[in-house]
Amino acid sequence: MLQNIIEIIILSAIQGISEFLPVSSSAHLILISSLYDFKSSSLLIDISLHLGSLMAIIYFFRNDLFDVKNNKRLLSLIILGSIPLVIVGYILYSTGLIYNLRNIKVIAWTTLIFGIVLFISDKSRFDKKISTNLNFQSILFIGFFQILSLIPGVSRAGITITAARILKFNRVDSSKISFLLSIPALTGASVLSLKDIFTQSIEVNYLAGIAIISSFIFSFLTVKFFLIYINKFSMNAFVIYRIIIALILFGLIY
Repeated sequence: MLQNIIEIIILSAIQGISEFLPVSSSAHLILISSLYDFKSSSLLIDISLHLGSLMAIIYFFRNDLFDVKNNKRLLSLIILGSIPLVIVGYILYSTGLIYNLRNIKVIAWTTLIFGIVLFISDKSRFDKKISTNLNFQSILFIGFFQILSLIPGVSRAGITITAARILKFNRVDSSKISFLLSIPALTGASVLSLKDIFTQSIEVNYLAGIAIISSFIFSFLTVKFFLIYINKFSMNAFVIYRIIIALILFGLIY
């Protein structure tokens, strides 16, 4: 019992922290799972982890999301920017092509390459803001970049922040755009998983509840402190982390 709870907390930490940082949650979950056989890992737990992150980001941005009258334009743009990912993601998952990308060699190269791309894009000194500069063209640009996050190691947060920085948005607003785009992405992932859950015999138990709560806590704290951090510092720490992870993986592969 205690071991199961510890495993759930570890998985929740990986999900909650890496989902919103530019380091790739899918890559970390795949790598950790390949190194350690989590007995508690299951489809239900995966859904619970994503649900916890989804609830956390909705709660964090509740004032923007539920004030539809004043934020109707922003919400419309977020939905529009998510359409490319939803369409391509559904095609890749329904055809099974997505599973061909889930290997350590792909993760190693994407972790390195898109870490470098993040570093280059973060050199922008411009200061565009969501309130005045986010429009139809810019959100679609970011939305098409977000498709790349379907490849493990790219990082959904990393690639959307990169795209926003290329468009000259400041670091904080680039991160906020990324966080808001995570809501439809997490919802879509949960819906796809829920479709699969009906084909399996699932026993709902206390571990699912622990997964939701712990994932919520890790996700909420990550978003809160990342926005504080990025207001003062660059993305260099995350770039260095990605390079180190990539070099370790290259050492294991080659």
